[in-house]
Amino acid sequence: MREQLRARLHEVWPELQIVAEAGNGIAAVELTALHHPQIIFLDIRMPSQSGIEAARQLLGQAHVVFVTAYDEYAVQAFEQGAVDYLLKPVDIERLRTTCERIRQRIAVSSQASTIRNNVNRVNDASGYSNPQTASHNEQIMQLLNQLSQHQQPKRDYLSWIQASVGSSLRMISTREILFFQSDEKYTRVQTDTTEVLIRKTLKELEDELDPDEFWRIHRSTLVRVDAITEVVRDFRGRQLVQLKNHPEKLEVSRNHSHLFQQM
Repeated sequence: MREQLRARLHEVWPELQIVAEAGNGIAAVELTALHHPQIIFLDIRMPSQSGIEAARQLLGQAHVVFVTAYDEYAVQAFEQGAVDYLLKPVDIERLRTTCERIRQRIAVSSQASTIRNNVNRVNDASGYSNPQTASHNEQIMQLLNQLSQHQQPKRDYLSWIQASVGSSLRMISTREILFFQSDEKYTRVQTDTTEVLIRKTLKELEDELDPDEFWRIHRSTLVRVDAITEVVRDFRGRQLVQLKNHPEKLEVSRNHSHLFQQM
């Protein structure tokens, strides 16, 4: 997801310099202290420390844009709040709008800083503070508290697949699975070294698997995201996914081509 966001940011805001990337909330706070960025794109659900917890520590240090796959309640909360948000997978036009808003906010902040510095030079003992900034931070803190109260507990996603092979039962970790592909009666489970068939439908699997780990790229195909090495186009213009340690290419349907919009 970070790679996808980086590619789309480069497309809509090529002048933007990405100074660091973090894999969790703790690293995000530490890297912010090190690099002092103007903008932070922050996923809500992260290991070690959530985006909500990280945002509380980062309040007032940068313009925060939340990236979320949350439900309708959270979207409504963001719409009424003082921060920008993006839904996963990130739509490039929505990202373009968000970046334009950030540009405007940075310009306003720069003007306010100039005015504040001028006022401080006139009366540096007045204890002057910017009430608009304090109000903005208060709005953000209220939003974070609101999201914390309604934050959905982390689901226990499927981590093992049971498959009957002859007279035995095979246990396959989802971390080993490259993709699932279904036909009318069975679903094919493909790993680096083996292929088995199960009777669980693709719809059932999609509901039980972590959506950050497995994407539906076709009505008949679910693929593990970190198994993808590249996406290419064939002579007919179709997007085809190439996987690690597997020669077969998987077609991306038109309905799911938005997952790879930068192509």
